[in-house]
Amino acid sequence: MQTLYTITSLEKEVKPGEPQKTLQAHFDQTRSLLIYLIWFLTEVTQHAETEAKKRASKHLPTTEDLNVNTKIAGNELIGKVLEDVAFTRQVQREKPSLKTDRDFIRKIYLQFIESAEYKEYISSPDRDKQQEKKIVDFIINDIFLANEFFIAHIEENFSNWMDDGDMVVQLLAGYLQKPGSYDFDHMMSKDKEQFAKNLLQTVLEKNDYLQEMIIPKLKNWDPERIALLDMILMKMGVAEFLYFETIPPKVTINEYIDLAKDYSTQQSGQFVNGILDNIHKELSQQGKLHKVDYKKA
Repeated sequence: MQTLYTITSLEKEVKPGEPQKTLQAHFDQTRSLLIYLIWFLTEVTQHAETEAKKRASKHLPTTEDLNVNTKIAGNELIGKVLEDVAFTRQVQREKPSLKTDRDFIRKIYLQFIESAEYKEYISSPDRDKQQEKKIVDFIINDIFLANEFFIAHIEENFSNWMDDGDMVVQLLAGYLQKPGSYDFDHMMSKDKEQFAKNLLQTVLEKNDYLQEMIIPKLKNWDPERIALLDMILMKMGVAEFLYFETIPPKVTINEYIDLAKDYSTQQSGQFVNGILDNIHKELSQQGKLHKVDYKKA
């Protein structure tokens, strides 16, 4: 959807291969956001060591300065993340440190250590696997995601946060279940990645045909006045009806209703629902819902 919107909005002729490059750029943005969240998590936890060294190096350190608790820096789950070669390779490539500074990391760290959850965590010198995971989840959910300053920071650095944020948080949770087992170069399964590429190519190649199916159903609506995103979503929906044999029509309709509600106008969900449902019924009645390779249609 994002790629089609970008391509359709261009006021110049699209070069061969450009849509695929744009789609890949969206995939890359998603990966960059995920890497940054993981990296920032490790930086906040490791800052305990930095803070301890800084305070101990004072000219006249207090007893408190000499006894900064660094338990969080040795968190076993974070340790597994730091040992993940695939992650460290991505950090070297992405260079997330260029998007922030040490002062901001310290600010988030100081907010974290003031929490009751942190104080409970360090109250015991023991390391319990469940507690190690629980404190990491707390940092993500309460110190990061519930923090307006952190979210503003992310929005400033990642234009895709509003679109991809929920998905990336889910990816982050999945990664932390088993650090070291994630292929960062493929943000989704090969089947899903191929589906995205095929759907993009189908809508672009069959654009005129898809539009010819939609326009007669608009009745009193002027095609030129319909929201661009609504038209894109309807084309994607009709393309799935005709050319993607494994997707049930009901699933297609529900998916594009949700997308229209989330990304377009207040009336878009109902509008897209009406048009797609109308086209689906007509195709069914005419026996045209034969799922075939779009290149043969």
